[in-house]
Amino acid sequence: MATEIDLRDRPDEEGRERLRDALDAAETGEELRIVADRDVDVDLIRYQIDRGRDIEWEYEQPDAETREVGVVDRGELDGGALGTADVRDLLPQRRHEVLLAAFDRLEPDEGFVLVNDHDPKPLYYELQSTYGDVVGWEYASRESSEWRVEIRKTDESTAADSDAFTRYDVREIPKPDRHETIHHRYGMIPDGETMEIVAPHEPRPLHGEFRERYGDAFRWEVVEKEPGRCRVRITKTDGSAAASDEAEHESAAADDGTAASGGSGGGAGAGSEPPEATRKLDVRDLPPAQRHEEIFDAYASLGDGDGFVLVNDHDPKPLYHQFEAEAGPEFHWEYRKQEPGEFRVLIGKSEAGAEGSPVSEETSAPF
Repeated sequence: MATEIDLRDRPDEEGRERLRDALDAAETGEELRIVADRDVDVDLIRYQIDRGRDIEWEYEQPDAETREVGVVDRGELDGGALGTADVRDLLPQRRHEVLLAAFDRLEPDEGFVLVNDHDPKPLYYELQSTYGDVVGWEYASRESSEWRVEIRKTDESTAADSDAFTRYDVREIPKPDRHETIHHRYGMIPDGETMEIVAPHEPRPLHGEFRERYGDAFRWEVVEKEPGRCRVRITKTDGSAAASDEAEHESAAADDGTAASGGSGGGAGAGSEPPEATRKLDVRDLPPAQRHEEIFDAYASLGDGDGFVLVNDHDPKPLYHQFEAEAGPEFHWEYRKQEPGEFRVLIGKSEAGAEGSPVSEETSAPF
């Protein structure tokens, strides 16, 4: 039976010391059960570095307020090997916070191996925007639902001086990744918190996307503007819940194919009747490597005038561009819901011979 270590109601430093003492006293292979009122990942990452031990841990219920974590010491790390931080069982909203805090506590030349269920590139951009050019980032593997990245702090650095919850200097992000990266992270910040972005000029297309996706549930403030630099603060307001309710209503209508478009997008035969949604395809539980194959198989089975509602956990823009390149002029793409963690898109084939404007997607516009 696992030994229970209760860290609740202890000051942070006292809790860290209690956790270190318990791990020091544990036998190799012995399981500890940590009960805490905060995430303990950063402390476990730090322990691996300080003690050179291979520590594994898993949350029993990732969404529970009281954290219950099974922790096992697997033995000494091989010489020069980095400890591992597997965050796949953490809620997405907590992953960036944990990993930013872990990086902040690294000394130069220290690091860890991040294990994630998809490409964590948005984290790289956030670290780079926050700490500057001291982020060592090397992919060790890119296996469907198991991506491994060696993350190191290469030199002394301090976080950028900002009271924002998160910060992105998008001038350092490749244009095709900018909007998706920002929306991905914005969806994770709590209500009332602020994201700060620094762009090469005022990002009006992004502002338009925010209006379409989030309605009045955000505040947009340009706080600095000069040639080559525009700093914008985006605050998630209390209207977020109302926006989510509205989006849920649109989503319910989308399931039976009756809703109007919930965002930008389009398709062949724009202005004509959209395809009829005959099914819903929810790919959120599939490994990323299997999603595109499943979606294209579903598309290939459609008849003229038929479609399906794709449900995904992020904006499937790369899929849109693949369809645009490979599908014929009958291809139809229409956003039905664009909310953090849940995107719905009507994908289908317009009636044979339908005429209209070519497929378009306004939200793909770069800064």
